[in-house]
Amino acid sequence: MAEIVDRITADDDGGRIARTLLYPYLNHAATMYGVGYATAADIDAGMRFGCGYPVGPLALIDAIGAKQVVAGLAEQFARTGDPLHEPAAPLAEAADAGRTFTREETGEVAAPQIKREISSVGVVGTGTMASGIAQVFAQSGYDVVFVGRSPEKVEGVVAYVTKNLDRAVSRGKLDEDGKAAVLARLRGATEREALADVDLVVEAIAEDLDVKLELFADLDRICKPGALLATTTSSLSIRACADATSRPADVIGMHFFNPAPVMKLVEVVTTDVTADDVDETVRALCLATGKHPVSCGDRAGFIVNALLFPYLNDAIKLVESGEATMEQVDTVMKETGLPMGPFELLDVVGNDVSLAIQQTLVDAFGHEGWRPAETLTKLVAEGKLGRKTKAGFHTY
Repeated sequence: MAEIVDRITADDDGGRIARTLLYPYLNHAATMYGVGYATAADIDAGMRFGCGYPVGPLALIDAIGAKQVVAGLAEQFARTGDPLHEPAAPLAEAADAGRTFTREETGEVAAPQIKREISSVGVVGTGTMASGIAQVFAQSGYDVVFVGRSPEKVEGVVAYVTKNLDRAVSRGKLDEDGKAAVLARLRGATEREALADVDLVVEAIAEDLDVKLELFADLDRICKPGALLATTTSSLSIRACADATSRPADVIGMHFFNPAPVMKLVEVVTTDVTADDVDETVRALCLATGKHPVSCGDRAGFIVNALLFPYLNDAIKLVESGEATMEQVDTVMKETGLPMGPFELLDVVGNDVSLAIQQTLVDAFGHEGWRPAETLTKLVAEGKLGRKTKAGFHTY
């Protein structure tokens, strides 16, 4: 931790770049905590498990010192006039009182318990995310029914899971009997009616609200009373999906991260009508499958995307200003302990995905400072979407 703090606070160009990009991110995390959107533990766990960061933002504020972060933000605000750079009230209060964010949350928190019996899980979708979710549950001992639009799509899920299991066998993490047992728990179907008796359905279909609303209305018709209905959307309204059913209390968000078999984080997203036993059951289920659940409310970006993408957008704008090069920014941010530089990460995520998420955040929160950077918009218009098109901020 000391090395990370030293890199961020260093009196050189690298320190300046790190502070320019990280202090607004820390400010946003403090705001998120201050309004009660999520606990400090969940905010920090979100960024550690969802992005592979070595330390969460609130713990990083504590390590640097709230006073120093406030001073740096005040200097940035004086220079830019951007309200997002004005020190957030919770951060300023922590600085004035000498408080730390991570020490405020003390005491034992009871582990969540399964309140509704879950023995079988349905998955709707056949893409990488849906296939990974099916593997997670099957590998954890649950019978899984997954639904695709064609026999070929269904076969693709089995092929994806088999490839992953073969890799685990080759590494000595699984034997052939274990592989066979996982595959035996998977059952594919091309009709949604196959989900009639499952205890939980997780949908991972196209990120299109109209498509999801049609699906949830259909699941409401098909699934048995008491079944939990979950969406793994990263940006759409959970409440809208809930309102498409006659059982909105049974609808919840389970935002897995890609690839689902590897990434430990699941954002558990509740609406104002989600039943308490549904929330607790899903959090307990995450733990039972080896995942780390974090709780948050139904608003754009949840925890991770809401914190990550404005930082990525700021990195682009910093380079556009001429104050740093892409190479400098990527190098410096990796020196602060991040697994990837922002431009490397943008190309991995996909610039089209990044642009869509950034625009969603602007539409939801209205912050002018979050408007998508011109270079990002231009690259997407040119079809330079990152690694998947062999060209983005870098060429591959």
